[in-house]
Amino acid sequence: MRAAQIETVPRPVVAIGNEYPTGHQHPAHSHERAQFLFAERGTMLVWTEHGAWMVPPTQGIWIPGGTVHSIHMVGDVATRSVYLDPGVGSRTLECQVVGVGPLLAQLLVAAVDVPTEYDQAGRDGRLMMLLMDEIALAPALPLHVPLPRSDKLAQRCSQFLKSPTMNNTIDDWSRDLGLSRRSFTRLFRHEVGLSFTDWQRRACLLSALPRLSQGERVTTIALDLGYATPNAFTAMFRRMMGAAPSILGRTPRTTSPEVMSAASCLPPHRER
Repeated sequence: MRAAQIETVPRPVVAIGNEYPTGHQHPAHSHERAQFLFAERGTMLVWTEHGAWMVPPTQGIWIPGGTVHSIHMVGDVATRSVYLDPGVGSRTLECQVVGVGPLLAQLLVAAVDVPTEYDQAGRDGRLMMLLMDEIALAPALPLHVPLPRSDKLAQRCSQFLKSPTMNNTIDDWSRDLGLSRRSFTRLFRHEVGLSFTDWQRRACLLSALPRLSQGERVTTIALDLGYATPNAFTAMFRRMMGAAPSILGRTPRTTSPEVMSAASCLPPHRER
């Protein structure tokens, strides 16, 4: 079903499933309905003018209606998408990566088999209502790397995201941008909403996730990202994700109970 057809379906919720080959890209586009995009298999990288979001296997992303976004598939990807009419989606007006628990995962899979013009008063209608409830309650995950507004800083950040490393320092960036350390740290927090160090860690985490999901060794990834030891990388990963990086390698096709338990304990994540 094409996007134009989805917009005209006379139901508040429409669900479709797709499969994509490695490297497939959806160019920048938008749709009137909000979208909840679930990575049943594989990893997705979603870009908007405000930043990048990494969607690991068996997690999802909330994309508000009208948001211009592009999607890059990392590896072979199977998706389940739910499109919601304006007014029925109760999440934020900004993109969020979202933890998907076992019930929500099963509802997303089942919804794809529901007829497009389902009986709203019957079993299919009740399934879709429960699906909307579970989407609204799913916990946000800190997998967003925001981008600044000013051109010079945005260009430097975009360049860094191509090859993130913990070896870059505040002094390195200050010197590159011709700013004092104090001016740089103030500007960065004002533009991005995070400290430079927190933003740098997120960028490294997003770079690591698809590699972990494809089975690469933690040691190799940690050293590539500039961590002194694998333990230092693991400690960062555990602080941000609530579980060790080995979780991704052990359960590539189903949501890990450890990850979901940790995700449910995360504080609500505020995006800019």
